Amino acid sequence: MPEQIEPAPFTLEATYKAREVEGVLDLYFFRPVGFRLAQFFAKVEMTPTAVTLLAGLVGVIGGHLFYYRDLRTNVVGMALLVCANALDNADGQLARLTHGESREGRIIDSLADHLVFVSIYVNLTLRYLVEGSSPAICLLALAAGVSHALQGAAADYYRSTYLYFVSNRSGLRLDSASALRSDYQEISWHSKPWNKFLLALYLNFTRQQEMLAPHLKKLRDTTSQLFHGEIPSWLRTRYRNLASPMFKWWGLLMTNTRMLVLFAFLFIGQPIYYFWLELTPLNLLFVYLIIRQENMSESLLEVAVRWRDAA
Repeated sequence: MPEQIEPAPFTLEATYKAREVEGVLDLYFFRPVGFRLAQFFAKVEMTPTAVTLLAGLVGVIGGHLFYYRDLRTNVVGMALLVCANALDNADGQLARLTHGESREGRIIDSLADHLVFVSIYVNLTLRYLVEGSSPAICLLALAAGVSHALQGAAADYYRSTYLYFVSNRSGLRLDSASALRSDYQEISWHSKPWNKFLLALYLNFTRQQEMLAPHLKKLRDTTSQLFHGEIPSWLRTRYRNLASPMFKWWGLLMTNTRMLVLFAFLFIGQPIYYFWLELTPLNLLFVYLIIRQENMSESLLEVAVRWRDAA
């Protein structure tokens, strides 16, 4: 029998991952809108995965509308992207409200997000090719897309780690490539092809994250061994104090900033600038944040090791 959803948990605050990791646009627009959508989807018994797929479909269609050099058509595409982002917020909020969070749901959500941006990149590239631009635009778009993927992977990794160290949400766990590899080997392509495919994508994604932040991976592994998931209050406080100031900068590498900047370039008829934005200022910011976070992780690791030796 499906779980009964009681009215009491339906509060906006209950749908936040953590208020300090939410962007301004999320707090004052996407989260409230997503919350209302989540309430509606709960009433009609729509699953978080179905909402995720709907968000992906709307976003992919919105990305296609950027192919056309017509501002009115582009504006419709922008509106669809905003709707897709609201739905993307709603699926996570619905999962948290109904206690339906799962690894598979997170993977599908990530896959849908990637498909939306693939649609945007491909259609912007085709837009320039049909207008007679050099085929080199394909290389520019590919380099921008790779930069986008790396930036997004790192931002997601640091946010999930922050929630693990600082948040009081029960049951929050971190996935590692080694643990995922073990789970992946236990699943058969013959019996569960879809699950194995999703896990293969997630395993590759997690490997990328760990390669980008080796010191943070080591900090996660060491504290997991030392504290068995029960992070002591002194480490929570220290991690929060060191990591919180960087979230406003990591926010620039997340969806909302990209979306607003892309809209601005579409309004002036020069979306190619969006590719250059990814390759230059955002990559420079990305490198700076990686270095700063790795230094922070190394210092916290030293503190954790000293605690272990003194214990």
